[in-house]
Amino acid sequence: MEFPDTKTQVLVVTLILNKRTEESLQLLSKYYDIQPPEIVVGTIKGKRKTVRAVYVGKQQRIYATNSDIFYNPSVVLHEFYHHLRYRGMEHRGSEKGADSFASRFIHSYRLEVHRGES
Repeated sequence: MEFPDTKTQVLVVTLILNKRTEESLQLLSKYYDIQPPEIVVGTIKGKRKTVRAVYVGKQQRIYATNSDIFYNPSVVLHEFYHHLRYRGMEHRGSEKGADSFASRFIHSYRLEVHRGES
């Protein structure tokens, strides 16, 4: 899978941390040439106590258990990966792949923050 350049990865994480999550999803979706997912506060039956967020492909929607999750880059990027990998009625992304996708962006962000502190 191709990733945006490091500068864009840092920007995506920064936007999420600055409570501009929808803008970050727009940026990622533009890069991957897909429609952005909707992100809402809500839960899915059967998932209420086990996850902080879930992606529902049929609705192209990320459900976050509360508004704080909107600003958690790890969770938002994890769920965006599922949106990116969803095709038709089939979910084609692993949890490991989603974690790895999110970690790559966060790693780029941390390197940039560390570079700025030096």
